[in-house]
Amino acid sequence: MRVLYEDWQMGCCGTPFTVGDEVAWKLVAVDRPDRQGDHHGADAWVENHGGPDRPTTGRVHAIELVHQEYTAHHDPLTVEPAEPRSGGLVFRSTGRALEPVPGARTLEPVERCPKWFDEFEEEEQPPRRVPFRVRRAVGALVTLDVRDLTHVLHVPDDPDAEDDGDDGDADGEPDGAPPQPGDPR
Repeated sequence: MRVLYEDWQMGCCGTPFTVGDEVAWKLVAVDRPDRQGDHHGADAWVENHGGPDRPTTGRVHAIELVHQEYTAHHDPLTVEPAEPRSGGLVFRSTGRALEPVPGARTLEPVERCPKWFDEFEEEEQPPRRVPFRVRRAVGALVTLDVRDLTHVLHVPDDPDAEDDGDDGDADGEPDGAPPQPGDPR
């Protein structure tokens, strides 16, 4: 299964991991319509601040850093003339507003997930014109080999889900296989 480990989740309270490591994470299922949006094709995301009661254990098969390109609408490095306002105070803008560029996402295979993703940020160097481009690593897309799928994903209750009454294979008998992510059973 594909799992998104967001940069802020890792930076806050995650532990870096490498390909081949066995990990235990609390996973939350991604709604099907949102898989290609904020979750970059993942089936689930790591939730260190809630989620299911039991973690899912699996072996890390592959790691890809997710890079997103943004348009920055303010440049904190712009030299602005200091114009005192009333009381002699000088106000300067700080920070920058980032807007994701649609379709400007790339994946970079790596052997180890970093603790901090700041070192992967790239931006146009001054002098530059606003808006300008910024490329950031926003998380890691992990291919996780999971053996026990009985409690893999915490899926919020769906009051609109229909039960078709089929609890087994073609002959109507239970097949004994645990449901797969996205399986309606």
